[in-house]
Amino acid sequence: MYGQATTRSINAVFSLRSYLPFDVLPAWKEVRALPLAEQKQRLRDPETRARLIAAEATMKPRDKILQGGGAATTDPRKPNYDNLFPMLSVDWDDPSVGELSRRQNKHPVDVILDLALDNDNRMFVQPIVNEQPADVLNLLKHPRTLATFSDSGAHVCQEMGSSLQTHLLSYWVRNKQQFTLEEAVRMLTFDNASAWELRDRGLLRTGYAADLVVFDEAGIKPQLPTVEQDLPGGARRLVQKADGIMATVVNGAVAIENGEATGNSAGQVLKGRLAA
Repeated sequence: MYGQATTRSINAVFSLRSYLPFDVLPAWKEVRALPLAEQKQRLRDPETRARLIAAEATMKPRDKILQGGGAATTDPRKPNYDNLFPMLSVDWDDPSVGELSRRQNKHPVDVILDLALDNDNRMFVQPIVNEQPADVLNLLKHPRTLATFSDSGAHVCQEMGSSLQTHLLSYWVRNKQQFTLEEAVRMLTFDNASAWELRDRGLLRTGYAADLVVFDEAGIKPQLPTVEQDLPGGARRLVQKADGIMATVVNGAVAIENGEATGNSAGQVLKGRLAA
């Protein structure tokens, strides 16, 4: 038996372009129903700010809601601002909204709105599982865990894990030097293929499928995520791409080159022995 381990915390993701923790409140709904340009204009108005901050004060404390467990991201609970982080970088070392609030002597809602108005693509992440880097590292170093977890398709505008692999290579290998490059590549390829009993995957070997990722070890890292409106009906989703990946080769055909799809779809659905 293996445990699936993330390479970073699992986060609820908020932004001005998608969702904010306060959107369920009537005063906020009124503003958030407007087109984005009008929202930004209203959010710069001091009277509107004061009304929105007053509405935030009516939210239930987190401990009153979480007594029964759960981590739903749309409950009308007051955020723990010391566990809510603006994504200023992808290096897992950004100050929390609470810390910025104390530094600037501003209400946390003011801090969030100032950052969002400065860049309406700004993301805010609320770790909800595996919150501490030390705990994540212990999981990754356990001999019966696999560095494989993703939720990039279920909650398309609230959470995603598409950066987990590039985070392992940039943060844990290059920045923290907790794994060698060779160890990390094995974790992402051979270890997973072996656990799922995919006998012709995970190694460069004669007779194996030619599945390759060509990347720059000194430059690979996640990009900051964005919100795109390209789903049916203009629905929103989170997109996070990567730097430093030159090509993705599937069954010997280049499927993605320098971040762009080539139209070559040579892959197939894979099933391990038990699933098949």
